[in-house]
Amino acid sequence: PQRTSFHRSHTLGFRNGYAFSQLPREGVGGETIFPNLLSQDQLDDLCTKGPTLTYGPARKSPPPPFMPSYVAFDKQVLKFDAYFQEEVPTSAEEHYRIRQVGIYYYLEDDSMCVIEPVVKNSGLIQGKLMRRHRVPKNDQGDYYHWKDLNLATNITMYGRTYRLVDCDSFTKVFMESQGIVLNPPEQMISDPYTEQRRMPVQKPIVPAGPDPLWQFLTYDTKVLRFYAIWDDTNHPFGDQHRCIIHYFLADDTVEVREVYSRNDGRDPFPVLMKRQRLPKTLAEKKMGFPSCVLEITNEEVLEWYSPKDFAIGKTLTLLGRTFLIYDCDKFTQNFYREKYGITDFQPLEISEKPLEKVPQVIPPHNGFGIPEDSLQNCLRLIPKRPQKDVIKMLENNLKVLRYQAALESPVPEDRNRRFILSYFLSDDTISIYEPPIRNSGIPGGKYLRRTRVAKPGSTPEDPIYFQPSDFTIGSTIEVFGHRFVITDADEYVLNYLERNAESFPATTLQSLRDHFRPRKAVKDTVNNDIPKQDLDDLIEEVQKELKLRHSYLNTRKFHEAFHQCDKDGSGIVDKGKFLDLCDRLEVPTSTILLKKLIDYCSCGEDYVNYRDFLRAFPS
Repeated sequence: PQRTSFHRSHTLGFRNGYAFSQLPREGVGGETIFPNLLSQDQLDDLCTKGPTLTYGPARKSPPPPFMPSYVAFDKQVLKFDAYFQEEVPTSAEEHYRIRQVGIYYYLEDDSMCVIEPVVKNSGLIQGKLMRRHRVPKNDQGDYYHWKDLNLATNITMYGRTYRLVDCDSFTKVFMESQGIVLNPPEQMISDPYTEQRRMPVQKPIVPAGPDPLWQFLTYDTKVLRFYAIWDDTNHPFGDQHRCIIHYFLADDTVEVREVYSRNDGRDPFPVLMKRQRLPKTLAEKKMGFPSCVLEITNEEVLEWYSPKDFAIGKTLTLLGRTFLIYDCDKFTQNFYREKYGITDFQPLEISEKPLEKVPQVIPPHNGFGIPEDSLQNCLRLIPKRPQKDVIKMLENNLKVLRYQAALESPVPEDRNRRFILSYFLSDDTISIYEPPIRNSGIPGGKYLRRTRVAKPGSTPEDPIYFQPSDFTIGSTIEVFGHRFVITDADEYVLNYLERNAESFPATTLQSLRDHFRPRKAVKDTVNNDIPKQDLDDLIEEVQKELKLRHSYLNTRKFHEAFHQCDKDGSGIVDKGKFLDLCDRLEVPTSTILLKKLIDYCSCGEDYVNYRDFLRAFPS
C-alpha cells in the first residue's frame, strides 16, 4: 500500500537501424530482479516434461461421444394434471372457482407452460395461461427443474399456486428411471359451481289457467298483425311514427316494430319493443318499497294484455307509449270474426299534420371573403364552392376591357394620378393598376387586386356588381370608398360594345363613339390627307437609325413626359408645348427625320398627335 512508483523499465529500442528488445533491468517501481530464479512449480514442470521434450507429446484417447440435451430429450415432455383455486369476489353464487389445468415440462430446454382445456361458453379466458419459457423458482435466480416436480405437492409460479394431482405414463416411467419416487396420485377436484349447474332445474309451478302446451300447439306460428300510429308530436322534435303491432297467440306476447320510409332520417332499428308479455293492470304497491329497479312478477300483475284488448280505433298504452290502431291484416280479421263475432273492420283515415316551414334567415355578410362563398356556410353543413358560369368563362376567356381613370380626391397630390381599370368579362371582376411615375413620391403598382366590386347602396344580402354598361366616359365609379372618374378607354372596348350592341345601353355606346371620333379622323389621315402607310414607313426608318446609333436607349421618360402634358387624355397636345418637350428631352434622332416626323404627326397647324410620334420610340 505504501508504493508510489509504478513505472516499468525500458525494454524496446533501435540499434544501427534495427529494432531489438532486452530484458528489464529492474522490476515495476524500481524493484530488484533476481536473475535465473525459478519457483518450485516451474522446476516440477521441467521434471515432468522431460519425456515430452524427448519423445514428443503422448497421444490422447478419443473423447466419448457427446449428445446435446436438445437431441437426447427431443420431443420428450412431462405432463402433470393440476388445478388452482381462484377467488370470485363479484358473484353471490360462488366464492371461489376451481380451474383444472395441465402443466407441461419440456426436457430439451427445461421450459414449462400451463394450458387450460377450453370449455365452450364458459366466459373465461382459457387456453394457454402461461407461455413456454423457463420459470423462475425464487428470487436468487434459480429455475424450476424436473426434480422439483412430484405428485401431491404444490408449486407456485408467478403468485399462483398449483396442486399436482396426477401425471401420464411417460412421466411416471421417466421419473422412476431417474430414481425419483412419485407420491400416490390424488383425485382431481371439480368446480362446485359447475356441479351445481349440472343438477336438474326445479320446474316452476304452472298457474291455473289454460294449458300452455295446448295453447302453443294450437296457435303456433299464428300472429295477429295490427297497424298503429304513435303520435309523439307533443314532445320536442316529435313526429308521427307508423308501427306494426304483432300479437303472438302461442304465448300471449306482444312485439312492436316501427315502419321506416326511405330517407326519413332515422336509424333503422328493427324492433321498437321486443317480444314480451305486457301488463295491463298492476296491483297496488307499497309506497316505501323501491320497485323501480325490480322486474315485474306475476304476483304484481292483475291482468295481462289479451286479443280482446286490440281493435281498430282503440288507443293502447304500451310501456308508456300511446298507440292508435287504424287497420289490421286479413288473418286478424278472420280470427276476430270467428272467435269474437266482430264484422266491422273499417280502417281509420290518418291525416298527417303538416310540418311548419321555418323560414331560413340568412345572416348579414361579415366582410370576410365574397358573399357567395360565405353563403354556402348557411345553406350546407359541409360548404361547397360556389358554382361558376363555365360557359361564360370559356367564351370570354382573355377578354379584358381597359379604361383610364383619374382619382377624385381633395388632396392636391392625387389629382395628377392616373389609373388603369381592367374589367374581366370572364368573371365580372375588376382590377386597378397605377403606372409608376418617377420622382412623384408614389410607388405605383397594383392598387386593387382582381375582385368583384359591388355598387354603392347595394345590400350584402343582394349585392349588385358593376357591369360594362356602367363604364362611360366621364362617369364616376366608387370602389370601396374611393371615387374614380373614367377619362379614356381602349379601342377594343368600343369594338366589343359595337359587336354586342344589343347587350348594352345606347348611352354607353354613344359615349365611347363620341370620345373616339376625333381619334379616328387623325388615324385615317395625317396632316391633310397624308397616307398612313407613309407614316409607318417613316417610323420604321427612325427606329432603324436609333438601332444604329444607340445600343440601348431608355425611352420611358419620353412617354411619361408626354402623358403628363396630356391632361384630358385625348392624345393631342399643343404644338408649342410639343416642341419645348422635344428640346428639353433631346430626342436622339437626326433633325431632318425629326422635323419630317413632326410634320406627319401634326393635326392642323397648332396641334400634334403625340401618340403617333411615340410609336417611333417604343418603351
